Amino acid sequence: MKSSCDNELHCRKKEMPLNEKFSKLFDGLEECDEEEQMQKIREMNEIINEMDEEEFITVFTEELFNKIHQMIKEKTLSWRNAILLLKQAGYRKELKSFFCYSFDDSSLSKRMPGMIIEEERRIEEKNERLLVDLCECYLLLCDKCIPDELLSNIVPCLLKVALNKEENEETQKEVEIALLALSHISKFCEIKQELYLNGITEIIKYHQEHHNLTQLSYQRAWNFLINRFSNDKSLEEVIVNELHFTREARRELEELMRCIDWKRKGERGKEVKEVKIIWRWLDAIYDYFYFCELWNEELVGLISCIVQVFRASRDNYPDISRDCIFTLKSAAEKRNVKIDVLLKEGTIVAFSEEMNQSTLDDDIMWNGLLFFLSISERLKEKEDEETDETKRKELKRRIFEKMEEEEFEDCIESFHKIFDFLNRKYYDGLSLNISDYFVNA
Repeated sequence: MKSSCDNELHCRKKEMPLNEKFSKLFDGLEECDEEEQMQKIREMNEIINEMDEEEFITVFTEELFNKIHQMIKEKTLSWRNAILLLKQAGYRKELKSFFCYSFDDSSLSKRMPGMIIEEERRIEEKNERLLVDLCECYLLLCDKCIPDELLSNIVPCLLKVALNKEENEETQKEVEIALLALSHISKFCEIKQELYLNGITEIIKYHQEHHNLTQLSYQRAWNFLINRFSNDKSLEEVIVNELHFTREARRELEELMRCIDWKRKGERGKEVKEVKIIWRWLDAIYDYFYFCELWNEELVGLISCIVQVFRASRDNYPDISRDCIFTLKSAAEKRNVKIDVLLKEGTIVAFSEEMNQSTLDDDIMWNGLLFFLSISERLKEKEDEETDETKRKELKRRIFEKMEEEEFEDCIESFHKIFDFLNRKYYDGLSLNISDYFVNA
């Protein structure tokens, strides 16, 4: 007689894989009426929620999107039910940062932009709900640059949804999806300020006063704005001094850190939602450091917070600690981040400790090298008129002492052995004398 444990193991072995479950339900849609279809699609959406990236890519192929389009044309699948499925697929894809490009070349992808424009131009009997749904599905699933004409329709439409200030659960979910879709617009897509700036500024300011957005929604509102910053430097004053990006990023990171058990090892694809949001904040902060030229005192707290995230994540969340390293390297390259701030807030110590590890991959080594290269180059010259020669020399001395204290000379020696490889892989123009790239008195 089998034990209960044996029976449980046998059942698990017999359980159908998620992609097969999904495909079986999808194949049966054409045989159902609209209400039965809706029920099956709700089951399929539950399966989508459990999928990892590999399972998702296996299911959502170009052939599947073409089939959905064909079923819509043949009226064996309604747009209402198609959107119910497509929106959940897009939401899951963007929420989990899955890399799935199969939608872009499908016949469905080619059909939806025309529908959005047609619905937007409709004067009588415009279906606002359908328009919003089409815009969200298209942005969440699409990974190519969106044409200007389409953006001029989509952006105001979704900002109108995101500006809804009601705090009930249904509205919060609608706002979250709208902002998630908007934040997926590539930074390489240029959008005229008049289409978005007043709206996104109001969304961010209102949340700062009333805290009406979810953590994910608020981060994605900022992500959308920072993506615009890469093409439009005139946003700098708004981002830095009006909306206080560095203050808000620090506050959100500190709050998210308290929600995570850092001692528990994170499993790829199964991270708690706060880990994904932190990753998105670090991505936005990296871009902020890269494009922003203004100094503000709030940067001090943000640098300190990123170092805290790095220390908390380094044992069990390597992807997060790696992003902290890349972000802090970006900060060191910018003159609006003072070198003495990097020293005081523990950045130099953090890099020293990381690069003294016995096992490092090439990217960490390279970014660590560039970090110290940036510090070294900046210390060779005056950074601003207020920094006199005495202060500059004192700062160099303090940094050198800190690196000696961390026994960093061992790390320098190790670089002598691998730098020829790194030099060929990353940048042929650098000197092979690795010592030139480290601070010395």
